[in-house]
Amino acid sequence: MDGARPSHLMGSVGDLYHHFLEAVDQAAISSAEWRGLGEKDKADEAAVEAMRRTFDNVPFDGRVAIGEGERDEAPMLYIGEEIGNMVGVAGAPQIDIAVDPLECTNNCASNSPNSIAVLAAAPRGTLLHAPDCYMDKIAGGPELVGHISLDGGVAYNLEQTAAALDKAVSDVRVVALDRERHAELFKEIRASGAQLELMGDGDVSGAIWAARPDGPFDILMGIGAAPEGVISATAIRGLGGVFEGRLVFRSDEEEARAGNMVGDDLTRLWEAHDLCKSENAIFAASGVCDGYLPGAILAEKHTTTFSEIIDVESGTVRKIETTRQL
Repeated sequence: MDGARPSHLMGSVGDLYHHFLEAVDQAAISSAEWRGLGEKDKADEAAVEAMRRTFDNVPFDGRVAIGEGERDEAPMLYIGEEIGNMVGVAGAPQIDIAVDPLECTNNCASNSPNSIAVLAAAPRGTLLHAPDCYMDKIAGGPELVGHISLDGGVAYNLEQTAAALDKAVSDVRVVALDRERHAELFKEIRASGAQLELMGDGDVSGAIWAARPDGPFDILMGIGAAPEGVISATAIRGLGGVFEGRLVFRSDEEEARAGNMVGDDLTRLWEAHDLCKSENAIFAASGVCDGYLPGAILAEKHTTTFSEIIDVESGTVRKIETTRQL
C-alpha cells in the first residue's frame, strides 16, 4: 500500500483515510479465515473485533452513526458506540461512520461471491443516525439522475431507465435481493419484460455495480438494510449516480426508536445527499470473498487484500492491493 496521503483527500476525514483502509482490510483478513466453514457468526465476530481493535488506535473522536446491532447485541459495533483513541479530546476530529464489518455473512460462511468489509466515514452529524432497520432503495448511474425515483412506480422507473440509457425495457438489467418480501416487485419487473437478476445477499455491491457504466446492472430496486443504504449512498455520491431510500420498520418498537433518533418525518424520501450530507466523506471496502472485489489471500507467510476507496468530493476511485508479511 502506498502510505502517502492522496492530495485529493482533504480535511479531517481525508487525513484519516489510511486508518479506515486498515480497518476494512483487517476485518477482511480476520473474517476470511472463516470462509467456507459454515460459521457465519464466528466470521462476523472476527471481523467486528478486528475492526474495533484497529479503531482503538485511530487518532479521532469517532461514533458509529448507523450499523448492525444495538448496544447489548454483541459482537456488533453498536449504534452510538464511541471509537478511536481521542474520544472527548478537545480539537480531535469528530467523525461518524456507517459500518458493516462483514457484509454478506452467509456468503462468507459458504465462500460465495461479494462478501466484503465496508464502511463510510464523514464529519459528525452528516451521516444518517438511525436504528438498524430496513430501507426501500433505488440506485443507478449518473445517466439516471433526475429520471428515477422511489416516488415513481416500478414500470415508470424501468421505462425511464430504458429511455435514459437509450435501450429497450427488455434490455434493462435490474438487480434485487432474493427475498419473499419482494414477490410483488418481482412480478412487476417481470411483467415489464426487464431482465431480473437476484442476489442472495450484498446490496452494497449491487448498488455500486448499478451506478457504474461498466457494471453488470442498470438499476437496483428493493428493500435491504438501512446501514448498507447509507454506505451505498456515500459511495454513489462519489460516483455521481442516484440513490434514494425510505425507512421501513419491522415493529412499532423499531419505529419508535427511529422517531427518537431521526425525528417525526419517518416516511420521508432520503436522497444520497441527505443520507451523507458532506462531500468530505469516503467509502472504504475490502474483499473477503471474490466478487465485487477480489477476496483476501491468506498465504503461509503473507496476506494480500484488495480494497477500494471512493472519495466523495473529487469522485476519485482508488483500487489498492496490499501485501502484509506475517
